[in-house]
Amino acid sequence: MLIKSNLRPIIKIDVNDSEFSLLNLVPTVLRARGFRLYTQGVAAKGEPRRLIDLWQNGGAAVLGHNPPNLLRELKNAASRGLYAPFPHFLRDRYFKALSRLFPGRSFRIYASPPAGLDTLFSTGAAGFWRPFLDPNSPFAIADNAPPVLVPILPGIQGWRNCLPLGLCILAAESENQLTQFPASDILPPVLFAAAARGIYDLVASPDRAKPVFPRIAKVLQESRWQSRGIYLSLKVKPETEAWAKLFRKFLDVGFLLPPVPTQPLILPGVLSAGEEAKLAETLAGNE
Repeated sequence: MLIKSNLRPIIKIDVNDSEFSLLNLVPTVLRARGFRLYTQGVAAKGEPRRLIDLWQNGGAAVLGHNPPNLLRELKNAASRGLYAPFPHFLRDRYFKALSRLFPGRSFRIYASPPAGLDTLFSTGAAGFWRPFLDPNSPFAIADNAPPVLVPILPGIQGWRNCLPLGLCILAAESENQLTQFPASDILPPVLFAAAARGIYDLVASPDRAKPVFPRIAKVLQESRWQSRGIYLSLKVKPETEAWAKLFRKFLDVGFLLPPVPTQPLILPGVLSAGEEAKLAETLAGNE
């Protein structure tokens, strides 16, 4: 399948080849600041092209791409050379931080999703947990939540089969629900430094659950998008090719959608009046 974008030369994309194939349509990202991506190339006014990030790495950048506290933690850990997977007190700090969000739960941490986790998802015994789903209770765990949660938290991570890669967390109601999984991996302390700081920054940011975007709120009342907190998704699940067309359409007007339809669109923490108007227009124009 050929997907053409005026941002780059024509690129041959097989949407069934990789869950992140659509990211090949995005120009090279030179830097990320807050909820904006600055890409290689020149815009009409001679400035680098800017994209509003509505993917936010699946939620790992829900507080933005360069929170100052997180950068400081990374710098301190990196300056001590803590890149190798050695035992370190930062691991204990991370477990303590997780307990702030999930008191009484048992945890496992892995560099990649452990075998059998996808089966738990398919049976409903596991599910994602995201912050800011409810503006009035931004860190709540739903009463009907599955016994094993996979939290999507600020930090450094990638994705494999739409599960967190780099730092995959299991938060279970009891230790007995984790017996089928191996012991936690020993991971580089620099990852724990960023992830722990991310949790504390998250807890300190309840207002992130309440972005004030009146134009967008008005559009959502009569659009095919549905909202839950800061997250948007289509009311009818799109086919892969339909999502690819939508991805390109948003990209062409300066917005980065998730590269897969199974991940939600995430409203940024900040938008200018012009950016909000443009996003509202784009959401309304995809009926």
